[in-house]
Amino acid sequence: MKYIDGNMLKQMIISGANNLFNHYPEVDALNVFPVPDGDTGTNMNLTISSGAKEIRNRLDTDVYDIAKSFSKGLLMGARGNSGVILSQIFRGFSQALEGASRIDSSLLAEAFVSGKEVAYKAVMRPVEGTILTVIRESSDALQEHVYRNPNIDINKAFEYFLKEAYESLDRTPELLPVLKEVGVVDSGGAGLIKVLEGFQSAINGKVIERNMATVTEEPQQMAAANVEGEEYGYCTEFIMRLPEEPISAGKKVFSEKRFQTFLTSHGNSIVVVRDEELVKVHVHTLNPGNVLVYAQQFGEFVKLKIENMSEQHTQLQEENKDPLKQNEVKELTEYALISVSVGDGIEEMFKDLNVTEIVSGGQTMNPSTEDFIEAIKRCNAKKIFILPNNSNIIMAASQACDVAPDGVECRVIPTKTIPQGLTACMMFNPEASFDDNEEEMKEAMSNVKSGQVTFAIRDTVIDDVEVKKDNFIALFGKKIVSCDPDKIQVTMNMLEEMIDESSSIITLICGEDASEEEVEKLTEMIQDKYDEVDLDVRKGNQPVYSFIVGVE
Repeated sequence: MKYIDGNMLKQMIISGANNLFNHYPEVDALNVFPVPDGDTGTNMNLTISSGAKEIRNRLDTDVYDIAKSFSKGLLMGARGNSGVILSQIFRGFSQALEGASRIDSSLLAEAFVSGKEVAYKAVMRPVEGTILTVIRESSDALQEHVYRNPNIDINKAFEYFLKEAYESLDRTPELLPVLKEVGVVDSGGAGLIKVLEGFQSAINGKVIERNMATVTEEPQQMAAANVEGEEYGYCTEFIMRLPEEPISAGKKVFSEKRFQTFLTSHGNSIVVVRDEELVKVHVHTLNPGNVLVYAQQFGEFVKLKIENMSEQHTQLQEENKDPLKQNEVKELTEYALISVSVGDGIEEMFKDLNVTEIVSGGQTMNPSTEDFIEAIKRCNAKKIFILPNNSNIIMAASQACDVAPDGVECRVIPTKTIPQGLTACMMFNPEASFDDNEEEMKEAMSNVKSGQVTFAIRDTVIDDVEVKKDNFIALFGKKIVSCDPDKIQVTMNMLEEMIDESSSIITLICGEDASEEEVEKLTEMIQDKYDEVDLDVRKGNQPVYSFIVGVE
C-alpha cells in the first residue's frame, strides 16, 4: 500500500479504539501503585472512544478532515493525564496533515513526529520512561527509516514504527526506576501500543472488532455528568450466589472492596451486603448491563430487578417546563468556583465554601475535558477558578480552560488533593482581583500536607514498604509510608510522618467505609497523642479512601 486515504484512516482509528477497548483492563493492571486507582487504560479507552465516535459516520475522503474531527473528539473526551497526552499526540498528528488528501510514508512519519512535539509541549515537566518516551523514540526512528528508504510502502513503514514502539516500551523500566522496582512497563505507553496495533491491523486489511467478552463495557465517570442527574438512571438490584470453589466453577474470586470500587465508578447510592455465599447489591447507574456483566464473573444471579428512574424524572421535567423561563438570559456573575469531588459530605464542604459547580469524580473516575466545559457554561460567570483536587485531573481541567467559551476567563488552581482544594477555597475573596485570588489560593494550598488511607490490590514492595493485598496502606503525598491490616493503626503511622512542631490543624475526612466506632477510636487516639494540635473531623462519605487527612 502506497497511501492512506480518508476511509482507510477512519478504519485505522476505529480498529485502534476497539483494540484498546478490548485490552484496557490489562493496561489498568499496569498501575505502579497497589491502590485501587489503576485507571490509565480506562482513561485512554474513554478518550479514544470519544474520538472514534466523532468520525464513525463521516464520509470524508481527505485524511485531514478525518484527522481533525478525530482530534476534536479526543480533546472533548480526554480524561486523566494519559488521555490528555493521547489527545495531544493526535492533535499534532492532525496539524501535520493540513491540506493533505492522503498520507504516504513520508507524511506518516512527519505526522507522528508532529504528534510527539505537541504532546511534549503540553506537559509542563515531561518524564521519560512514559508514553512520551514511546512516541518520541518510535516517531524519530520512523522518520529516520523513511528518510533512508524513501520508497517504502505504508505497510512496511508502519510495521517498523510499531516494532520501535514495542522496543521503546520495553525500555521504560530502565528510564523510570519505580517501574523497574515494581516490575512493569509504563501503562500509558502500553495503551498507545494497543492503539497502534489496531492501526496496523486495519492497514493490513483487518479492522479489529470490539470483544464483548471484555470485563466491562465503557466505564462511566459516575451515574450522571452533573450533580442534578445523579439520582436518575436505573435502580439496579440483584442477589448473587457465589460458588464455593470459584476457579473450578469458571468464576473469579470475589473481593467485596474491589467490587464496591467498580460500582463507585459506574454509579451511586451503592449498597453491597455479603452473607456467606450470597451477595446483595443495590446501585443507581446509567448502564445496568455493565454492572451485570461484571458481576456475573463472580457468581450466578438468584434475583434481579431493574427500574428506570430517568423516565419518571424526564416526564416531570416536561410537565414543569416554563417556556418563558427557558428563554431567559441570566446576567453573568463576576466569579465562580468549580471543584472536583466525590462523596456527598465532601461536596457539602465545598458548597459551604461557595463553590458554584461540583464536577463529580476523582480517583478511578477522572472527569473529561467536556465535563469541565459543561460546568463552565453552567457557572454563567466571567471569571472562573477550577480546583481539580487530583494530579491526574489537572491536565484535563487546563485543556478545558484553553477552549472555554468566549468572554469567560478560566484558571486552574492546581490542587492535587481534597485538603488542598478546601484550603484554597477558604482563601478565595470575591472582592479581590483575579490575579490576587490566584496567588493567595496557590500559596494556601502549598502549605497543606495531604495523606490518604486505602486498601492494597496486590502484593508488592514499593518505597521500601512491603505491601500485602487487602491490607490498608497509607500515602503521604505520593509516597506509601505504611501498610497494616488495621486501618486505624495505618492512619496513625501516617500521621506520625505528617505532623511536626509547626503543625496546628488536622482535618480528618472519613470515608463511606469508616464506621462510627472506628472514627471515635481514631479521634481519641489522635487527641491523646497530638493534644496541642486542633482536630476537625468531617464525614466525607468518599469511596475508595477510608480516611483523607490534611495537616496545616
